[in-house]
Amino acid sequence: MNKSKINMHAAVAYEGVEDFQYETLTMEAPQDNEVLVKIFGVGLCHTDLLGKNGMIPYPFPAVFGHEGAGIVEQVGKSVKKVKPGDAVVLSFRSCSYCDRCEDAEPAYCRNLLELNFTGRREDGSSALSNDKGPVSSNFFGQSSFATHAMCYESNIVKVDNNLPLQIMGALGCGIQTGVGAVTRSLAVSKGSSILITGGGTVGLSAVMGAALAECETVILVEPNADRRELAASFGATLCIDPNKVENVSAHIRSQFPLGVDYAIDATGIPAVQQSAFECLGSKGTLGLVGVTPPGVSPPGSIFEMINAGITIKGIMEGDSEPDTFIPELIEYFKAGLLPFDKMVSTYKLCDINQAVTDQHNGHAIKAILIP
Repeated sequence: MNKSKINMHAAVAYEGVEDFQYETLTMEAPQDNEVLVKIFGVGLCHTDLLGKNGMIPYPFPAVFGHEGAGIVEQVGKSVKKVKPGDAVVLSFRSCSYCDRCEDAEPAYCRNLLELNFTGRREDGSSALSNDKGPVSSNFFGQSSFATHAMCYESNIVKVDNNLPLQIMGALGCGIQTGVGAVTRSLAVSKGSSILITGGGTVGLSAVMGAALAECETVILVEPNADRRELAASFGATLCIDPNKVENVSAHIRSQFPLGVDYAIDATGIPAVQQSAFECLGSKGTLGLVGVTPPGVSPPGSIFEMINAGITIKGIMEGDSEPDTFIPELIEYFKAGLLPFDKMVSTYKLCDINQAVTDQHNGHAIKAILIP
């Protein structure tokens, strides 16, 4: 097995530089616990842009990307889960030994931050470098805005080689977060009502999750007409343009006087979260998926929460356990029950800056970058 360094290409982010820079980097050979994956496609997620823009503390220069999929090329000597030639979907990394991981809750791994957000391996090194020195890697245990990514057994899921591998990486974060938020985090009941604010990848995946869970009423609040139309095809029973309604919560309350059973916010906008809170009925639950700026308080008040028995729940990765949940999502996809491919627009990895622009302007929902 050739375990020498390789030259590869990546979209590199620099502090204070607006655009990603497409560069040639050097990647180290896998350490004993690492898996080298050739990337076939990687999703562009809002979290990547938070990192690039400095809203997530991360050392620069850096390679982001955390929705990769590809083929295993090399494995370290202690790796048993996969072998070269296996197709894999990449997700977040967890330690596999803390109490949360042992309870099949790796999204809340006690060591999540150091394993996913330091830019380094446990020994302090980086798998990536350029001619000026180390380039931060290990973002979500992968840094897959690249032709190759260094991963770990805990964040790779072996899948069928016959799948459309270029688009499957989107299952590793955005789609599992949206579907999982409904079916796992909130565990909504059949026949219930749910409000979803925000029609991006996570919000539209939540709509599909609500359809899978057989919710009777699925409301989406989203200003983009094309996304509302797509949501209706995914199972939304009511789509609302917030720009055409003076007061969204009052409008929803006028049609559902007792309020909704569940709500999920995928926007991270405090005013939108407050509106979703106001739509909840007695014993309702609001799931927060969208990331707000640091220091923002939760919506509502303690008095309202106690008076109506309302729950506000923070949600990470849809409470997913990737080894079991991603194969479940793949079966839904194969059966036509999770048509996430309808959200996908593909771009060359070297055109990442155009993909960012298109996604920001609403011209793309889920951009997939192809090395």
